[in-house]
Amino acid sequence: MTPAGAARMQAELNYLKDVLRHKIVRDIEEARAHGDISENAEFEDAKHRQALCEGKIADLGTQLSKVEIIDVTTLPRTARVVFGTTVELEDQESGESVRYQIVGIYEADAKAGLISVTSPIGRALIGKSCDDEVAVQTPRGTRRFVINAVRYE
Repeated sequence: MTPAGAARMQAELNYLKDVLRHKIVRDIEEARAHGDISENAEFEDAKHRQALCEGKIADLGTQLSKVEIIDVTTLPRTARVVFGTTVELEDQESGESVRYQIVGIYEADAKAGLISVTSPIGRALIGKSCDDEVAVQTPRGTRRFVINAVRYE
């Protein structure tokens, strides 16, 4: 995982533990104060949110305890695409330029330009260099890209 991804995950964990968990407890206490909880939808909703929150806290804690953080800025700089590098690609069909950072599976967000090292595009890019052509099998068929830049940011 990249340092930025680990920081985002830690921030989410801290929010869940320090803010949301306490809010849900207050919501449960407020729902209990309304009397009979057997038919209290607010109480049931708050208990459901509590279970989801606790599950997410446990999941994030487990993930953070197992990840290896790799800071790409400390790696020897080569022209090759490796985990953590930012890659600028040109779609051969449309001419459109796209920019992706190769990240771990827990921090991937394609809309934000963060693609998993295990995704089809990520797997196709690893080990390639600037000016290489890469073919990627997508649901819409094979797409071809040319690597315009590889950055260790």
